[in-house]
Amino acid sequence: MEPCFFIILSLSVCVLIRRFFSLHNKPTTPLGPSHIPIISNILWLTKSFQIEPILPTLHTKYGPILTLYIATTPVVFIRDRFLAHQALVQNASLFSDRPKALAAAKIITTHQHNISSASYGATWRILRRNLTSHMLHHSRVKSFSGIRNWVLHTLLKHLKSHSETNNSVRIIDHFRYSMFCLLVFMCFGEQLDDGKVRDIERVQRQMLLRVKSFNILNFWPRVTRVLFRKLWEELLRLRTEQEDVLVPLIRARKQKQKQGKEEGVASYIDTLLDLQLPEEKRKLNEEELVTLCNEFLNAGTDTTSTALQWIMANLVKYPHVQERLVDEIREVLGEREEREVKEEDLQKLGYLKCVILEGLRRHPPGHFVLPHAVTEDVVFNDYLVPKNGTVNFMVAEMGWDPKVWEDPLAFKPERFMNDESFDITGSKEIKMMPFGAGRRICPGYNLALLHLEYFVANLVWNFEWKVPDGGDVDLSEKQEFTVVMKNALHVHLSPRI
Repeated sequence: MEPCFFIILSLSVCVLIRRFFSLHNKPTTPLGPSHIPIISNILWLTKSFQIEPILPTLHTKYGPILTLYIATTPVVFIRDRFLAHQALVQNASLFSDRPKALAAAKIITTHQHNISSASYGATWRILRRNLTSHMLHHSRVKSFSGIRNWVLHTLLKHLKSHSETNNSVRIIDHFRYSMFCLLVFMCFGEQLDDGKVRDIERVQRQMLLRVKSFNILNFWPRVTRVLFRKLWEELLRLRTEQEDVLVPLIRARKQKQKQGKEEGVASYIDTLLDLQLPEEKRKLNEEELVTLCNEFLNAGTDTTSTALQWIMANLVKYPHVQERLVDEIREVLGEREEREVKEEDLQKLGYLKCVILEGLRRHPPGHFVLPHAVTEDVVFNDYLVPKNGTVNFMVAEMGWDPKVWEDPLAFKPERFMNDESFDITGSKEIKMMPFGAGRRICPGYNLALLHLEYFVANLVWNFEWKVPDGGDVDLSEKQEFTVVMKNALHVHLSPRI
């Protein structure tokens, strides 16, 4: 009995030791502040607008990857560019999903039936492929050059008119309206009158400016529907107003398609009307069409007008950069009398491209990419990223990394002059990622770059941009839907002769 007893005892001890070390070596989620269920969730929800300012301190304490428990899920924050490349590019298939939509987001995205929020799968692929092949293909982008030209000249006319009667012009309103005119035409194929464009701008802006305030509705929706009844009613009202404005435009386009009336270039809504959802084997309904139009309009207006204002603010603050850009344009255009930089001229303007890149590096409209998610438990950098966990990548921090960028908070376009092959997509390495990276990179980044280059070049070629008498350029920030100037840019404009 004794030998048998010692054998069993020895095996038991071995099993216990093995289990002890296996548990000890089991990866855990990235470190972060202590988490007390329910209480921590409520605290983070009430601080949802102040998370970004405290993240640098938390990263200093816990490292380049950390976890916060916000709402009911662990949220991982990554600020290291190598880890971002490892996740988004090298392990793209694992990190390309989106978090499941919570209560408020289900209403805004029609249960994730748009490109930015759709789960990584067949529906996302068909929606993204439709956008890239029908609207963002080079030939289709070129077909909208006429409307870009009209929007540009309308903008220049408005700026000239206001500058003649005002020493100081608030430019963001002009930029935003111009981008809406352009994107509304691309979306619906019609040059709408001023009143209709203003209506679309109004309903889109209302939702964008309020969307973050609806986050608290996601925490125990059955309870918040009672405690925050008025907030729920506001969300539903804003959504209804969007539908009231956009659905008539969708139906009008659908009617023209049925009648076989093909007028001008094909619009975004034209490409969506006959699209079949592969998993559900049906066409898109009107609510989903509204959601996709919302996404198209917001992606091309708010982010672009925000980036445009930041770039022009730096050209006002640093006149030597503005003058160097004007000199480059003068050299390329030569003796041409017209006051327009054409789209075909843009490829010759190397310094212009540096100005745009530096603007996006120094002032990315979004300081985070849209949240990613993993579809299964993933061991990443020796940590566990749990299934359905949310992963955020800190865009601004990567673009300001002093290990990559000398004097990172300064505005120095010339830093890109010696790197003509700079890849903003981050496919080889990530130095900055204003459009994201990997499979969920913003599909419209080339269109955004075109719009920024075209408008910046023509704005400085037609006007000299200066600080108004007694004014200043304040580069401090505030969070809206994007990160905007805390104090909107006011400028004095003088036509160039």
